[in-house]
Amino acid sequence: MNNILKYKNYTGSVIFDPDDRIFHGRVLGIGDMIGFEGTSVGELEEDFRNAVDDYLETCREIGKTPEQPPKKI
Repeated sequence: MNNILKYKNYTGSVIFDPDDRIFHGRVLGIGDMIGFEGTSVGELEEDFRNAVDDYLETCREIGKTPEQPPKKI
């Protein structure tokens, strides 16, 4: 099973919580915390992409340079 998602050069790790029956994860390789979750794989992937897009948009709005992960994670 692959527990890694990639989008716009960002990599997210994924964990399944069997008690709550939900997938959750966070973006790796940067200091800023970007989390995402979903009750299905499709929902998880969509929330991951939305979280990265929201991070980039928020950085743009506040005039912050978004952190970039290392080239290889």
